[in-house]
Amino acid sequence: MRKIIHIDMDSFFASVEQRDFPEYEGKPLVVGHRGPRSVVAAASYEARKFGVHSAMPMSIALRKCPHLIVVPHRFDVYKEVSGIIQNVFLEYTDLVEPLSLDEAFLDVTQVKKGPASASLIAMEIKKEIRDRTGLIASAGVSYNKFLAKIASDMDKPDGFYLILPEDAERFLEDLDVGLFFGVGEKTEQKMHRMNIFKGSDLKLLPLQDLVKHFGKAGSYFYNVVRGIDERLVVSHRERKSIGAERTFETDLTDLEVVEEKLAAIIDIMWKRYEAKKKTGKTVTLKLRFADFSTITRSNTSSKGFTKSELDAVVMKLLPAKDIQEQGIRLLGVTMSNFKEENQQYAKQLKIDFF
Repeated sequence: MRKIIHIDMDSFFASVEQRDFPEYEGKPLVVGHRGPRSVVAAASYEARKFGVHSAMPMSIALRKCPHLIVVPHRFDVYKEVSGIIQNVFLEYTDLVEPLSLDEAFLDVTQVKKGPASASLIAMEIKKEIRDRTGLIASAGVSYNKFLAKIASDMDKPDGFYLILPEDAERFLEDLDVGLFFGVGEKTEQKMHRMNIFKGSDLKLLPLQDLVKHFGKAGSYFYNVVRGIDERLVVSHRERKSIGAERTFETDLTDLEVVEEKLAAIIDIMWKRYEAKKKTGKTVTLKLRFADFSTITRSNTSSKGFTKSELDAVVMKLLPAKDIQEQGIRLLGVTMSNFKEENQQYAKQLKIDFF
């Protein structure tokens, strides 16, 4: 049986700002900017007391907390701190799967140093992170990724929670379905309409009914409510796409302006693409309109694209009429379908969970 830890940095971006600027300590703070279409990138725990949270429109956040401190992001600093934290993880195990700058799964079934106990390792890691960065992390420990992820959310901030194998099913039966990882707001509402409020309610439904109502996610729900999650901690994940996108403060309706903005986005994407030294065969244009509807259009070439070919292909994908009628809120370009992307996953380490 595996020993899995999920580490989640508490309010990471906001905590870095409060650490580096003592005048912000203990005050409601968000990372973002005050533009009309800005959203909250991160919120301090003091801000959360006012109902402010990440991904919330900044205008709403400021209404909820008029004295909210808004600071611009410093991604270079966040990446530097994240690198320090990742180095802590790697001192204990090579099986580290980062999910973002501020969270990761660790498989500590076999460790490079420290105690054999996953719980003690998690506590050591929390202490090392605080000593080296001045920041607080929460940790969840269990025998699979699903349970470790849920555990890390149980006692925030500065949390630690252990779900033992013999306790897992009882724990999940008592858990609100909205706290299940993978259950979003709409899925939770649908479950409530079906009189599914707790894990015990979810567990009563046979597999075929769950698949009928929730599609592929139905099989996932059927397994995890029984404490089954066979996903491995993957220490290296090949990047499947390279892209760039931009959200605009005001809607773009002039085709020439859209083409100008798109050309700049293509340039950014192309620099990232060239740095990876790969050949992508599919380019995808992403457009989000003023009403928040989103479409994608793609073009595939068996031999890949030169920069001039890419420019021409992407511009042809633009729906001129829709742009002029609806206005563009977001533009993005992505390169994918890499030629070298063939045998990477066949070589992944096979490890049994049970």
